[in-house]
Amino acid sequence: MLLAEVAQATQRLADAGVPSPRTDAEELAAFVHGVKRSQLHSVKDADFDARYWEVVARREQREPLQHITGRAYFRYLELQVGPGVFVPRPETESVVGWAIDAVRAMDVAEPCVVDLCTGSGAIALALAQEVPRSRVHAVELSEEALVWTRKNMAGSRVDLRQGDALTAFPDLDGQVDLVISNPPYIPLTEWEYVAPEARDYDPEMALFSGEDGLDLIRGIERTAHRLLRPGGVVVIEHADTQGGQVPWIFTEERGWADAADHPDLNNRPRFATARKALP
Repeated sequence: MLLAEVAQATQRLADAGVPSPRTDAEELAAFVHGVKRSQLHSVKDADFDARYWEVVARREQREPLQHITGRAYFRYLELQVGPGVFVPRPETESVVGWAIDAVRAMDVAEPCVVDLCTGSGAIALALAQEVPRSRVHAVELSEEALVWTRKNMAGSRVDLRQGDALTAFPDLDGQVDLVISNPPYIPLTEWEYVAPEARDYDPEMALFSGEDGLDLIRGIERTAHRLLRPGGVVVIEHADTQGGQVPWIFTEERGWADAADHPDLNNRPRFATARKALP
């Protein structure tokens, strides 16, 4: 019975324009019935929970799946999320993967990493987990987001601070091996084209950044240059439409080398990297 209900829910979500209707219908069924997606077939007909249709209706209205279940998966992490914090996206996993490889390749015993605009803490926690000897620092400005960040970072070794990404960590100037950020980067002019899950539920502070979407990235360029040691690396996520623009912010005149763009898993331009030039 449950699998028939899931099939029906899949059709309803597809009709509502949900991008991944089958996955979401299964995730919601697993959430309501307290099992993993791979165990849905084990739920007996008699155990079907009618609350399933309540959560399906919420998803039909384009409320994010992660707000309904209260959890988001990111690399090897399960994070708590909800209203007030940006929901981490799969695209960012490839950004973090590049950063982890870069840090591991450095000849540094205890690499120092800074995550600017940490949000849920996904990036900082993934780096702390996957690079065990790293010293990870993270900053978030929003009090609403920090409610979730603190939950996710409870018991972790990440140094979390509240503050502005542009002035954060003056005590680390010139000492950082890698700066990483998934900042707001959507142009204000693109508001109407943003998926309702993001536009109506993610905090505006985490989405929009000026007319061309690059305001905060320009500021982070200066912050990264201040924080990094010579030879240190910056990794910054951007929109797939900004591929040609972001590396040009990290110019040789401003003290950078090797500025480049990188694709995500869908082969779209997703993040830029640059190295602080040696003196």
